[in-house]
Amino acid sequence: MQRPLLHHLSLLLLLSSLITNAAVAAQPRQVSVGVYANEPKILLGQDGRLSGIFGELLNEIARQEDWQLLPQPCEWQQCLERTQRGEIDLLPDVAYSDSRAQVLDFHKHPALFSWSQLYSSENLHLKSILDLHGMRIAVLQGSVQEQYLQDLLDSFGLKAQLLGVQSLSQGFELVASGQADAAVANQRFGDFHAPHYRLQSSSIMFQPAQLFFATRKGQNADLLSTIDRYLQAWQNSPSSVYYQSLQRWGGERPKVLIPTAVWWGLATLALLLAIALGGALLLRRQVREKTQHLQASEQRLNTILDSVEAYIYIKDAQLRYQYANRKVCELFGLPLEQVIGKTDDQFFDLDTATNLHENDRRVLKLGERVQTEEINRSLTGETDLAFLSTKLPLRDSRGEIYALCGISTDISEHKKNLEKINQLAFYDPLTGLPNRRLLLDRLQQALAKHARGLQQGALLFIDLDNFKDLNDTLGHDMGDQLLQQVAQRLSSHVRAQDTLARLGGDEFVLMLEGLSLQPAQAVSQVEHVGNKIVAALSAPYSLLERNHSSTASVGIALFPNDRSTVDEVLKRADMAMYQAKAAGRNAMRFFDPQMQAEVSARASLEFDLRQSLAERRFILHYQPQVDAQGQLIGAEALVRWQHPTRGMVPPAEFIPLAESSGLILHLGRLILYSACEQLVAWAQDPQLKQLTLAVNVSARQFHHPDFVADVCAALAESGADPRRLELELTESQLVEDVENLISKMSQLKAQGIQLALDDFGAGYSSLNYLKRLPLDQLKIDQSFVRDLLEHPSDAAIVRTILALGDNLGLSVTAEGVETQAQYEALQRMGCRRFQGYLFAKPGPASALENWPRTPTTE
Repeated sequence: MQRPLLHHLSLLLLLSSLITNAAVAAQPRQVSVGVYANEPKILLGQDGRLSGIFGELLNEIARQEDWQLLPQPCEWQQCLERTQRGEIDLLPDVAYSDSRAQVLDFHKHPALFSWSQLYSSENLHLKSILDLHGMRIAVLQGSVQEQYLQDLLDSFGLKAQLLGVQSLSQGFELVASGQADAAVANQRFGDFHAPHYRLQSSSIMFQPAQLFFATRKGQNADLLSTIDRYLQAWQNSPSSVYYQSLQRWGGERPKVLIPTAVWWGLATLALLLAIALGGALLLRRQVREKTQHLQASEQRLNTILDSVEAYIYIKDAQLRYQYANRKVCELFGLPLEQVIGKTDDQFFDLDTATNLHENDRRVLKLGERVQTEEINRSLTGETDLAFLSTKLPLRDSRGEIYALCGISTDISEHKKNLEKINQLAFYDPLTGLPNRRLLLDRLQQALAKHARGLQQGALLFIDLDNFKDLNDTLGHDMGDQLLQQVAQRLSSHVRAQDTLARLGGDEFVLMLEGLSLQPAQAVSQVEHVGNKIVAALSAPYSLLERNHSSTASVGIALFPNDRSTVDEVLKRADMAMYQAKAAGRNAMRFFDPQMQAEVSARASLEFDLRQSLAERRFILHYQPQVDAQGQLIGAEALVRWQHPTRGMVPPAEFIPLAESSGLILHLGRLILYSACEQLVAWAQDPQLKQLTLAVNVSARQFHHPDFVADVCAALAESGADPRRLELELTESQLVEDVENLISKMSQLKAQGIQLALDDFGAGYSSLNYLKRLPLDQLKIDQSFVRDLLEHPSDAAIVRTILALGDNLGLSVTAEGVETQAQYEALQRMGCRRFQGYLFAKPGPASALENWPRTPTTE
């Protein structure tokens, strides 16, 4: 009885644990959210729930993801500090900056776009940054606007008193009470609250910002990822909750681009237009006697609408203009009677008309009130204008939509001013290149991206040599001309994903991205770009019909590494640049001593390679090829470098360098001519005249346009028999321009030359291509021969290649035969041609004269 009782108790305990765990797992995730008063973007509603644009978006995500949101009311600075400490999971409405990115994490897709603007009392008109001299300006303490505005004032030499406040509302209260002259606020908050405080927006705008949800660094990555997913989906759907929230919170107040008084005036005029036109139609039907009075009323309305500096129009359900005021007719350059009845297709280009039609159909089909920015281009493409347009549906007595009324304001000049502000803030005025501020921002982004280990990058610090001498002798105007020409030359060597910037003076920086993860390959890529830059900047310059010589020193730092910060990468590149200066200028240096040593060694080896080619310090060694009886039937020519100080340099050290430097073409011709001369020498020996000589051909050499002509010239000049020459190609050459490859092989084949496919089985050749190639022989890659006796799969591959060669009528040679056991196994499989150390190592031609008739096992 006791054991069953214990068994039941255990089952009950297990069941209780499972129920408890399931209950815990079913609880919604609790997410604490920082809330500070910044209406309309974020605020705490009367019901204690999040409200505003950010609040509604987060409420919808929480509803779908089963999150429990826990609002944490706090002032802005307090919210920011609590988020950094991890006491708050999510803080909405945070503008991205480099300093904040050090302690906070942001999602990828911005939730909102905004900018900062100054608001003042209605009797104070601020037109430019110069008007702020001596002013008292309220700004949110600890915000990015505070530091940016202070830097902006300092750059213009202006003295103004910045009053730190704890909230945007407090700043507006100071202005309203006369304790401050102006207040800084983001555009959405300012335009929403300015009328309440009897404040007006000024034309001083700065610091466009992207707004995000933020979390403590390294925490809540899943929250940010989920927010990104919803934002991306909502922003791609015009009817989503995202745009509904923007309309709901943005539609009740005027936008920053139109002053409050003008906005309400335009809205009143639109309403007046709709009422008057609807009333006119009704009066025409009901009272014919009042036609003259109605026409007079319409004329008065037209007079009013024509006096407004806005574009007012009505379109019917077919998007045809039914009314247009004076501004619209001036825009089209036509009288009213030639505008009525036409559509936008007859006034704008296709892209503009399509965009306008989409916005209009949202009003006519869905009954939406559309407020959007529209870029309109004329039919000729000569004129681009930007408009802020508001479009309202017009309904009849039954509530059905029969037309739309549009009011558009030209904001082209305002956008140009914003572009000028951006240009001044982020670009160098002399060269048009990004300035230090933009470079640092992009470098910070690159470090964050490359830190995930997906790619490497490099920073090239470029400093002109002796630039001060030019300024001192010829003047600053000539120096500016040189800097502009340097910028043009550097720009021609920059890819779309790279960043070229001018730091100031004669200092330029090039940031390369997307480099190989292999350090050696990345160094080679950067070295190639650096050499091109040094060469390009050393060419003579033309300065006012005067030739001037200038050079540059380049310092290079790769990133990321163990200390990859913006300052550290710049410091390393700068130090490397000074090493290039110390090396005699007109040079390039890497910060990493090991990398620099490798680059220097490769440069030295390349110099020796060029000199040795000119002095013909290359010889051929020959490795025998034998048949099943061990009789000599041919040889493979292998190049050796007789270095004057290093002795015999193996091919593995100099062939890749010859490939990357382009010297392989010169070396290939030298090998080809030497092989043909050897064939002529063997033709005089009765025992060797029947031998074939195989020569390896690189992909770059084979695809050169003059390759076939070079081969024919070598045969003709030497008098060698083409039937004894065998050219070996690798499988990698088959993946590039196969049709051209087959054409060249056919031309060589027509001369009697034999063709072999080397290292067969180790590449990616297609059997479909293989049957079309005019080949004579396949060479089994030595990796399969080496493991032939240990791995059945390698033996199966060898049998397959032998059978393939037999079916295609191709002879097959096994490379890398090193043991007697391998030799015998290959013979049993049907192989009849062999090459490897079992028979002989590569050696001089004289070693073939006394070739033994049987293989040796030594």
